[in-house]
Amino acid sequence: MANDFDVVIIGSGAGGAPIANTLVKAGKSVLVLEKGPLYRTQDQTGGLSDFKRDELLATGAEKRIRVDGAANYGESYYSSHVEPDLNDEPHIYRSFDGRDRATLEGYTAQVVGGGTQLYGAVSLRFSPDDFRLASFNSNGNSLRNDPNGDVKREARDWPITYDELEPYYTKAEQLVGINGTRQNQLKPASRDFYMKPLEPNPISRFVEMGMDALGMKRYRTPLAVITEDHPPSGRTYPGGDAAKTGFVNRYGCPMGWKSNTWVALLAPVSDRPNFELRTNCTVTHLECDNSGKVTKVRYRDAAGQAREVSGGIVVVACSAIESVRLLKLTALESAEFDRRINQNDLLGKYFLTHCFGGAEAIMPGRYDKSISLDSDWATDSCAGADFIRSNGLWAGGAIYNNTSDQCLPVSLARTHGSQDIDTIWKSFVEDTSLTGERLASFLDENFGTRLSVSFMANQVPLKTNRIELHPTARDKWGRSVAYIIKEWHPHDRYLMDVFAEQCARILRFGGDGGKGNYPVFEKGGVYQAENGLARIANHILGGARFGKDRNDSVLDPNCRAWEFDNLYVTDGAFMPTSGGANPTLTIQANSFRVADHLLSRL
Repeated sequence: MANDFDVVIIGSGAGGAPIANTLVKAGKSVLVLEKGPLYRTQDQTGGLSDFKRDELLATGAEKRIRVDGAANYGESYYSSHVEPDLNDEPHIYRSFDGRDRATLEGYTAQVVGGGTQLYGAVSLRFSPDDFRLASFNSNGNSLRNDPNGDVKREARDWPITYDELEPYYTKAEQLVGINGTRQNQLKPASRDFYMKPLEPNPISRFVEMGMDALGMKRYRTPLAVITEDHPPSGRTYPGGDAAKTGFVNRYGCPMGWKSNTWVALLAPVSDRPNFELRTNCTVTHLECDNSGKVTKVRYRDAAGQAREVSGGIVVVACSAIESVRLLKLTALESAEFDRRINQNDLLGKYFLTHCFGGAEAIMPGRYDKSISLDSDWATDSCAGADFIRSNGLWAGGAIYNNTSDQCLPVSLARTHGSQDIDTIWKSFVEDTSLTGERLASFLDENFGTRLSVSFMANQVPLKTNRIELHPTARDKWGRSVAYIIKEWHPHDRYLMDVFAEQCARILRFGGDGGKGNYPVFEKGGVYQAENGLARIANHILGGARFGKDRNDSVLDPNCRAWEFDNLYVTDGAFMPTSGGANPTLTIQANSFRVADHLLSRL
């Protein structure tokens, strides 16, 4: 087994796979270390996919949280086969009441492909203004609900512009495999590699009518699901509406039509002699010399044996929380590494997610929402400067409908009365009012009738929002676990209220044919939830932001840690602001950009 590579990449998701794909094709030797297993599609196994269906309903035995000191100690949970066991490797967050709770939030998926295996596949670009929010807010923008002037003080322009990243957006859209439409987007594109979208689910016509009635220019939501043959990855598509199922987008896709990074970017190079993928490997720490060169990557293999490898370049792309945690754990092992990575006390600071939420209504009629992809329609009407300034906002965002939400009774149950996060659900079990006829009436009213419209928007960056190592909680290897400490800024709350109202208006005007009086039974921002401090939509961003000033950032414009020669961080941790849309495509595009930089070094 080889121990020396041109590049060692830790993580196989959106931040790592584009680099691996690019460098392997260029003839460089690349090792990818992945903490989770490899799950193959039906084409790859010649039989059944390795994916199970327990992402839909965790079918394992009931377990109890046994994390010492956690306020939710003793609560029940169920493990999915794509996430770590909560007792083995929890994240801890500080809740509204100041108490610590164990959670799986922040683990999008522990599997080859990372979060791209299970995400909804919404693949929006950020807007040009998302890259320059400091400049945008420096010229007298009249903000509401920013009493301490935090926006002007904390907003940062990215060290790259939209125009600089645009060719890599285009490359990602071509190589990943995305369907959608361009017309009416506010994000300019030099080339159009979108595949033709499938016909929208009939329930989405209410969103279409609502957006039109309000003058919101709409387009088909870009989704990382192939609807045609995809030559770059060698995937074939059988035609028709074969992929039109909520299972493709919300869960591990057994057919390989969802463009996760395994099927789109890694599998196409997996048989090359200069590429190696090692699964079920947990990186414990890095080593560096006095010149700032990372010399070794130490990890435990699937059998728990301690091993080490070295690379001319080392890329950390574990998803932001775990990347920050790995760098902090390494700093505990090495004074030299500590001195370099913590040269300005910013590592872990400015942790970001998104302001998100939306509105929901029960529409007239009943629809089979399982015959759909995740979203049909999107609009950038709330991303433009006029909307932002007229509402006293610091930034804009994207709005789109969630077509496949609650597409089966069991997924309706998962979201009913949820009190904590991910696989910890109260569901119907603890709602004692839903028995007998009442349960039947609830299903009759809600199944196949609910329609939600969601938003994603920029969160104000705050230094106090951070990832630390928890002082007492440990994982199964005895290492400190990640500690999520965050709050919602007053402007975040105001922004979420504004965007939630826009989502509600779409449903009000769509439900009654443009009159604007259709009832909306729920709207709001995530900050209103009981667990709103932890809810992060699995958009794990910030904590190691890049920039042009080494005193104000952790990484340089090419995502290299300032005081290191060969250490790069390319997952969402690099972002200084969270952007006004889902982040995966931007992470992929930036990784392709960094890959070109690395080629110039190797």
